[in-house]
Amino acid sequence: MELQEYLDYVKTGKKIIANSPQHLLMHELLNEAVRITHKINNEHHTPEEIQELFSELTNQPINRTLGLIPPFNTDCGKNIHIGENVFINSGCKMQDQGGIYIGDDVLIGHNACLLTLNHAKEPENRADMFPSPIYIGNKAWLGSNVTVLPGVTIGEGAIVAAGAVVTKDVEANTIVGGIPAKFIKNVSE
Repeated sequence: MELQEYLDYVKTGKKIIANSPQHLLMHELLNEAVRITHKINNEHHTPEEIQELFSELTNQPINRTLGLIPPFNTDCGKNIHIGENVFINSGCKMQDQGGIYIGDDVLIGHNACLLTLNHAKEPENRADMFPSPIYIGNKAWLGSNVTVLPGVTIGEGAIVAAGAVVTKDVEANTIVGGIPAKFIKNVSE
């Protein structure tokens, strides 16, 4: 299975069956991501060098406005899509097989965790997975230790308070927090 074929498949949201061609490619992508993130996390790099490594990780052109403070971890890398002027603080973890789409001017706090896979509920099929993308709108801010679950969209200008677990969509220009994250107030208040 080729990379583009895999990316097209996960966009459908169809189940990834254990030991299927999609699942086997996931493991190949994981090994490559571990190799590249090991370089990012265990050597000193200039911002430009980090951008080059991130480009290799994502298989996309270099974004010279990306700010990334290591350590950074992902188990795929090829389905991360980053806008302009994005800052990702240390300890961020992205499980991106289902797709992570980050808009412009987004801030992601320390130890944020973005997850795009769910496992099957039935114990006999637990190794099967369902991909579902995360979308983060322009100018959104995710605080430290935020967890975003599969299929969530965070609206433009929204703020997710530190420690929140986001289980459903967040409207634009709102502030949410808690476990599970709930509406607190509008940004303009």
